[in-house]
Amino acid sequence: MHIDWWTFALQTINVLVLVWILGRFFFRPIADLVAKRREAATRLLADADTARKEAEDLREDAARLRANVNAERDRLISEAHKAAETEKVSLLAQLSGELEQRRKDAAAAIERERGVMERTALDRASELSVTIARRLLERLPPATGFAVFLEGLCTELGKLPAELRDSLGTADADHPLEIAAAAPLGDDQVTKLRAVLRTALGKELPLRVSNDPHLIAGLEIRGKNVIVRNNWQADLARIRKELNP
Repeated sequence: MHIDWWTFALQTINVLVLVWILGRFFFRPIADLVAKRREAATRLLADADTARKEAEDLREDAARLRANVNAERDRLISEAHKAAETEKVSLLAQLSGELEQRRKDAAAAIERERGVMERTALDRASELSVTIARRLLERLPPATGFAVFLEGLCTELGKLPAELRDSLGTADADHPLEIAAAAPLGDDQVTKLRAVLRTALGKELPLRVSNDPHLIAGLEIRGKNVIVRNNWQADLARIRKELNP
């Protein structure tokens, strides 16, 4: 086999020139372009990584914010429940106090009404008693009624302490012992009255006899410091006091 070295040399030179031309005008721009693309890709990856980190940070911030919002919401709800419970307790206490006060007011009103009704009933009973007493007296002989009340008056004098009887005994002409009778007394009745007082008090005393229809029936001795009663007005007053203390 015959080799043409000149042709081989020219072809080698052509190949080297082609390689230089490709390297100078093709491979280097492509390498630069690839380098630029790689740099851009690196920047994009770096930007993407930064964006990813920022997104993760935003997610974490959002999660923290959501947790804080949930915690604040739970706190507000808890405080609202506590405030509502406190307000409920306060309102219930206020309502209970108002109800208790109304109950007391109602009880007081009922008690006042009961007192008024009792006083009204007692007043009517007193009026009825006076009416009955007057009608009974009309049926009794005057002497009989006087004798009964005179005997009762003597009994009341006997119950008095000694110092009070002595006080009645100090009556004189300037200050006579006053005797009040529900009905006018006759001379014989005054004489019997003087005899009873003389026996009870131990001496004769000056008397001033008067008529007092308010006594209804009976007698009353009025001294300086003591009053001795034996009449229906006093009895009714005593009964009324016992019924309405």
